[in-house]
Amino acid sequence: MSTGKRRPSLVVRRLLRYFWQGVFVLAPIGLTIVTLVWVFEKVDGILRPYVKYPGVGFVLVLGTVVLAGWFASYFFMRRMFKHLDGWLEQTPGVSFVYSTLRDFFEAFVGNKRRFTHAVLVNVFAEEVWMVGFLTSDDLDNFKLGAGFVSVYVPQAYNVAGQLFLVKRDRVRPIEHLAPGDVMKYAVTGGVVDSVETKSA
Repeated sequence: MSTGKRRPSLVVRRLLRYFWQGVFVLAPIGLTIVTLVWVFEKVDGILRPYVKYPGVGFVLVLGTVVLAGWFASYFFMRRMFKHLDGWLEQTPGVSFVYSTLRDFFEAFVGNKRRFTHAVLVNVFAEEVWMVGFLTSDDLDNFKLGAGFVSVYVPQAYNVAGQLFLVKRDRVRPIEHLAPGDVMKYAVTGGVVDSVETKSA
């Protein structure tokens, strides 16, 4: 009798376990596909009023970006883009938006990449450390002296972050890990295994 009463609960527990295992397997795959489809539709939609066939707009936009990068690699085109850059920086109302976006993209993929020096930074308590990135070690504009640096700390599961101006002795470089792995560790709240595996 007792064995018969336990069977339904055992079946339910197994079903629940299989259900959550399925969620853990399918959720990252599904969200990745949804994100890629969303990006594809957004890029493809840029030329949607002029191009009727799905996918053609995406290819044209991607081709235009690659073509612009190819042209920019030539000396005479670099000079032209430099003049355009200077003109946009001097245009009232446009300069703030343009320079902010330009510096933002250069911080990630340009020649002036900033998120390449992963560090541990101590801000709020003596024995509490946060994962961040050293973005500048010259803060003369803020009149803080050579003893201060700026550290950007990303937030977990968020595209936001915070910028801290701290003393150099409160910063420890993370030299044995790749910046990409450190960023992944920070934005996922420390749940990824790549950092633990490489640091072991």
